[in-house]
Amino acid sequence: MLPALIACGLASASAPPTNEWISLFDGHTLEGWTQLNGTATYEVQDGAIVGTTAEGSPNSFLCSDRFFGDFELEFDVKLLNDELNSGVQIRSHSFPTHNSGRVHGYQVEISTNGAAGFIYDEARRGWLSENREDPVKNAAFQNGEWNHYRVICLGPTMRTWINGIPIATVVDSVSPAGFLGLQVHSVGGDPKWQVAWRNLRLRELGDGGGFVELFNGKDMTGWKVNENPESVRVQDGALVVQGNRAHVFYDGPVYHHDFKNFELRTLIRTKPGSNSGVYFHTKFQEEGWPERGYEVQVNNSQSDWRRTGGLYGIDDIKEPPAKDDEWFAMNVRVVGKHVTVSVDGKPLIDYLEPEGVERIPQFAGRLIDRGTFALQAHDPGSEVWYKSISVRPLPE
Repeated sequence: MLPALIACGLASASAPPTNEWISLFDGHTLEGWTQLNGTATYEVQDGAIVGTTAEGSPNSFLCSDRFFGDFELEFDVKLLNDELNSGVQIRSHSFPTHNSGRVHGYQVEISTNGAAGFIYDEARRGWLSENREDPVKNAAFQNGEWNHYRVICLGPTMRTWINGIPIATVVDSVSPAGFLGLQVHSVGGDPKWQVAWRNLRLRELGDGGGFVELFNGKDMTGWKVNENPESVRVQDGALVVQGNRAHVFYDGPVYHHDFKNFELRTLIRTKPGSNSGVYFHTKFQEEGWPERGYEVQVNNSQSDWRRTGGLYGIDDIKEPPAKDDEWFAMNVRVVGKHVTVSVDGKPLIDYLEPEGVERIPQFAGRLIDRGTFALQAHDPGSEVWYKSISVRPLPE
């Protein structure tokens, strides 16, 4: 049913009742939330979170410590000063490598100028909602009153309502999961304008989602090959690596191809005698074996004794967990310095990088950091197929 719902753009206002509602705010404390960027103040007053502008502050955000992907969100909001612009971030992020940690991502607008409920891409691409001129939608937000917002995110589709009136539908897959954030906008001077939120609650849909495909199954969009481009092709919905040494790096828009904590999953099929690998925390280089990042070995029968699922040269596996000419599922999860790898649901690697570890010169760059993914074409005798390559970000 989910693909059908997505295909029709969630024509129904209802969402699958698969999980219980959870409260995001206990009415008394800011537990579970962390302030990022600006210096606006956030306080609990009469069962509501009240944000107050601060002189000279950039946009401030009170952000959930948890990430959410597919969900239904409800909250009430009131602008205590009509002049103030605000918003609620959904599926958003703060990376040190992106504008020095600037909070960015989808924002559901809160304002009195008729734009309330439309979707803006904060600190990234600007307005995603087009055709924002509609008298009914523009009048949905009631000045000086509590306004009830409803937001449904399912797959790439995001929909919003204000006081029961449908406002926005946006389909976009750049950020399929992330934190929520309550914005207090920057202002000139020191007017101490305020915005208040209450009754924040959320229920996850299905398994919570949050995965996004990095490979479209049709072409090399979002991927970049280095020294031997002819060694990488797309065939029958799969990305195939075969030929002289080459590495194909993910270079697309999802999370700016910059990942730290994540869960990666893909389907793989090896031909007999083949060798390949999946790199993470790596970086594009013009030639050679990637100097940065870990390699998860893909090899079920080639002469190299290191087998599929091991962290090559760091935590190796001697017995193949899968067979050639059969699709198998690989899952790689990284949280902090903890790496786990499983194949077809069977745990293989549970590795914790030691503090201050020193590698031999050959593997000097095999350290937990952040970066992109790469797939390896090892040699002309190796043919390995990859498909359904998807990633879900995890909180940093």
